[in-house]
Amino acid sequence: MRAAASVLRGRHVAPGLRVLVVPGSQQVKREAEIEGLDLVFKAAGADWRESGCSMCIAMNGDQLEPGQYGISTSNRNFQGRQGKGGRSFLASPLTAAASAVTGVVTDPRTLTDVAVGFVFATQTPAGEAH
Repeated sequence: MRAAASVLRGRHVAPGLRVLVVPGSQQVKREAEIEGLDLVFKAAGADWRESGCSMCIAMNGDQLEPGQYGISTSNRNFQGRQGKGGRSFLASPLTAAASAVTGVVTDPRTLTDVAVGFVFATQTPAGEAH
């Protein structure tokens, strides 16, 4: 959630998109609210939801309509899981947030002020990491 908030801070959800932020547990929700992450999501135009299932299994009216596409940070995807006739793409929170801003599936590294935080080690011919 921190990573997604870092992408959305100072930005807004692209017109015509709906973004649902659903914490995985009440504890995660409380901690995020203490850190003010809920305010970042709301300011960007996202819906801050109660913890639990929502789009992950197309319940409570939260589902894709036939022909709609969605980006999900859940860990499962199968046909119809998020709404009959909808199409889900699984992505990292960074990718989901970057895509929410641009309106298309977006590599978060293309947003120049986003620190993605990957560290790559390479081996020298002598086998030393650098």
